[in-house]
Amino acid sequence: MADDENKGLHVPERTIPVPAHLSAEARAFLSAQVPPGPWPALDDVAGWKQRVAAMDAMITQRFTPRNALPCAITDRREGGVLAYELIPEGVSPADRRVFYDIHGGALVMGGGETCKARARARATTVGARLIAVDYRMPPDHPYPTSLDDCLVFYRALLRDHDPAEIIVGGGSAGGNLAAAMLLRARDEGLPLPAALVLLSPELDLTESGDSFRTNAGIDLMGSLMLPNLLYAGGADLAHPYLSPLFGDFTKGFPPTLLSCGTRDLFLSNTVRMHRALREAGIDAELHVLEAAAHGNFGGNSPEEAGLNREVRRFCEVRWAAS
Repeated sequence: MADDENKGLHVPERTIPVPAHLSAEARAFLSAQVPPGPWPALDDVAGWKQRVAAMDAMITQRFTPRNALPCAITDRREGGVLAYELIPEGVSPADRRVFYDIHGGALVMGGGETCKARARARATTVGARLIAVDYRMPPDHPYPTSLDDCLVFYRALLRDHDPAEIIVGGGSAGGNLAAAMLLRARDEGLPLPAALVLLSPELDLTESGDSFRTNAGIDLMGSLMLPNLLYAGGADLAHPYLSPLFGDFTKGFPPTLLSCGTRDLFLSNTVRMHRALREAGIDAELHVLEAAAHGNFGGNSPEEAGLNREVRRFCEVRWAAS
């Protein structure tokens, strides 16, 4: 077949209804979605900082109401890098298990109070001590600063803990950094943790997967190519430390839980990573939420409560098995 005969499938314009079988919370969230505005130009530093501030305020507000479990929070610093240590109510300070959480935010936002708000929610989910790294980001700090900062605290955890006591996790851009950090840690001869949790992970900054086209316009998040380019700062987007989907997992990688949604722009990222890990002999499980776009349903639906239970089960099994 000639190249000009294989240009893809034309799909006519259509309306995508909200499935009636979803929970009331999920249906309400999907019905109220509004597309975000356009990203600033790559050289508009002030525009990026304004956009980040506005998005951080919105995300912090979204996560704060579901922080049901009080946490003791302490600032920690390692080599100039800031992180927050959270111990949820009811968790003994003597409990050695620790979840290392890397926040999302398109690789350009989600720090400060937003990082803390997300961390409280994650600590509630996993029911264990949590370290949330407040890594530096563009436009002031392009790649590899964020990855360097994440690795600083992973090294600190290895200094203070047995690797079997550590589980690493991240959602969206945090999934990118979590997976990339473990590839780099492995390449630098560091031991790997007990497990990895990747929630709707941004594993392919080249956006080559099928769902970047099939879910375009359905997942209202839209392409993150401009933030990806800002983050990369001219580095090759296909390098495994930027797009860990393209890493070599035959050299070792921890057991991994992955999740996404059927409307998620990152659906292809997640299922391709799941297959790559399985083909490399890595124990990996995949959870796909019906009709969820990126970010699921705002955090307060029964569907997400079910996913949180799966994450907690996975972590408890992996900590117990190590």
